[in-house]
Amino acid sequence: MMGKTALLIIDMQNDFCLTGAPFEIKGAMSVVPQIKKALDASRKWGLPIIYIIRHYRADGSDVEITRYHDFIKKGGACIRGTKGAEIIDELKPLKGDYIIEKQRWSAFFQTELDMLLRRLKVNQIVVTGIQTPNCIRATVWDANSLDYDVILLTDGTTAKTPEVHRANLYDMQNIGIQLMTTDEFISHLPNLPKNNYLQEI
Repeated sequence: MMGKTALLIIDMQNDFCLTGAPFEIKGAMSVVPQIKKALDASRKWGLPIIYIIRHYRADGSDVEITRYHDFIKKGGACIRGTKGAEIIDELKPLKGDYIIEKQRWSAFFQTELDMLLRRLKVNQIVVTGIQTPNCIRATVWDANSLDYDVILLTDGTTAKTPEVHRANLYDMQNIGIQLMTTDEFISHLPNLPKNNYLQEI
């Protein structure tokens, strides 16, 4: 089923990506060049760009129960209004991009993402960001349950180890998720309809 496509960039924030950050994901910065390539190509083709970010309250009252102890121990992370919660400089949003805030693993859980995608008439998402077994996987599983077609960029996502990354890619491919490299995705873009999404709302 061919429909409109949107690019999702998940959790590429300072507190997850930078060396020494409270919730640093090892290797997060290694996928930035590939995400940037996908981002630039998607902008050129007119795809909606949707950033998914974590924003927590400073007192930790909305942090996952399994992350709460580390949040308090490390003095907080991804707190709204702080430098750590900002998207990394290399991937900064532009006017017209969308930003969705979440407090849990899936970008769909208690957020307006599904409503936004349907309003934009999007039925295919391209997923990039960190990290593969957690927020990427949870988002992909929910997208599949909501009947979105999903493309996952294998070199635009990462985990703490290559082995964990590969194992999760294997699982996602087995439920029908399309795996592509960034270059394969860029080559695939001419097959997608080029639309001005905002005019169709």
